[in-house]
Amino acid sequence: MNTVYVRVSKNQFQLRHIDSKIEIVVTPTHPFTTERLLVGDFQSAQQTLKNAVKQLTRDSGRNRFLSPSPKMVVHPIEMTEGGLSTIEERVFLELAHGAGAYKAKVWVGFMLNDAEVSALLNT
Repeated sequence: MNTVYVRVSKNQFQLRHIDSKIEIVVTPTHPFTTERLLVGDFQSAQQTLKNAVKQLTRDSGRNRFLSPSPKMVVHPIEMTEGGLSTIEERVFLELAHGAGAYKAKVWVGFMLNDAEVSALLNT
């Protein structure tokens, strides 16, 4: 299985490859967070996440061309007071799919452990 847990904070992605237990933290060359939105610059966030998934795949020892597309849980951990609008949720799903995920879920709440990430993706 190829499962990735992505925590999103201001101008930062924290990725954990559930199967290999490898974690990386990446920041964009151009900030994607604005004063009001966690992802205010979609293009910058998209490119940053896409590069991070490539790096994580490479670091986990998988060949990017032979490994299956990942399943991904995207977890915004800041700027979620009152929950997410449907537009914000769509932004996070689009980021995941644009980074190569064939299945993606958005989670708002407590930090998930590996088993909870897998269970969420299997529902």
